[in-house]
Amino acid sequence: MQDSNDFDEIRPYRDAEVPEVMNRLLVDPVFARVLQNLFGEESKINEVKAALAATKTVEAFQLNFSVPFLERIIQSSVTELTIGGLELLNSEQSYLFVSNHRDIILDSAFLNVEIYRNGFKPTEIAIGSNLLVYPWIEDVSRVNRSFIVKRNIPVRQMLESSNLLSEYMRQAIKNNGNSIWIAQREGRSKDGLDQTSPALLKMLNMSNKGSFAEGFNDLAIVPMAISYEIEPCGNEKVAELLKRQADSCFQKTEKDDLLSMVSGLKNHKGRVHIQFSAPIGLDSITALNQNGNINDELKRLAEYIDKQIYQNYRLYPNNYIAYDLHFNCSKYIEKYTQEEKRLFIELTHQRLKLVDEDREEAMSLWLKMYATPVTSLENCSLHD
Repeated sequence: MQDSNDFDEIRPYRDAEVPEVMNRLLVDPVFARVLQNLFGEESKINEVKAALAATKTVEAFQLNFSVPFLERIIQSSVTELTIGGLELLNSEQSYLFVSNHRDIILDSAFLNVEIYRNGFKPTEIAIGSNLLVYPWIEDVSRVNRSFIVKRNIPVRQMLESSNLLSEYMRQAIKNNGNSIWIAQREGRSKDGLDQTSPALLKMLNMSNKGSFAEGFNDLAIVPMAISYEIEPCGNEKVAELLKRQADSCFQKTEKDDLLSMVSGLKNHKGRVHIQFSAPIGLDSITALNQNGNINDELKRLAEYIDKQIYQNYRLYPNNYIAYDLHFNCSKYIEKYTQEEKRLFIELTHQRLKLVDEDREEAMSLWLKMYATPVTSLENCSLHD
């Protein structure tokens, strides 16, 4: 077992570290520009700075800054935020929420706002080191209970980092009583297809000292589906897919990720729903590892999680409209009105005007992004 000090480079900040973190933020020139963009008025900025200087704990930072900020985002860009499946969970227990991933910041942020409202302790959040492009972003993330998943490092370091991460997550859940949110794979879904990476499960299993079933049962995995009526960064995702099609060596820049963060926060998202499955219990995991080697077992567990996410993803009229348009059919015409179809087509043209690429291909990718969750549920139902 790792010594707790081994986790210092990746773990969230502790209360004793918060005053020093606040001091760093207050003298950070880039963070000063962020405050200027957010609040504008000097009197308001000074008020925020004074509140930061007085902040001494993680909980105080989240209650006084994070929650109000997110509530403003919800008020300005979300029609309705709902949550389901809480009756399947125990607020006194710790879980590993394995979630589909649509927005860099908001998937886990919306989760924490909603579970906090319902009497659950906020989760710790896995965040890729590639997103921590400024010191202030790392500070704000780690004081918000985020821990770091190291990206883009040499293979040998990656193995060591994965072992450390696996041990950290197991201790957080099993020994420290903290729930964790982690995306089902690296990077957001750009094409609407939500698939769990067996590599993620392999990493989680590195710290397992028992059997396959016992090790994953200890993590109390809860598949989680978050559904957006309107994709937060839909046009950016289409633009990225087009660039990758044109250039197989295309690499996103730090600026691209920052722009996606801002777009996700600002763009209208319509209705948003979070739905939990029941925790994956020992019997279910045992049933998955009857035959084959460890890779087969991990693949079956990934597919099991995917199935829970597909079945719990909330399909909106936009998804059915996109399906019928993409496949040039009227299969789901009873799922939407003609006015809803008109509004979706209007939204499509508005967002794709921002994509400086071939319109026909962009349209196809846009429709597929919305239609794929319908296809995933269809395929899931076929195998029931």
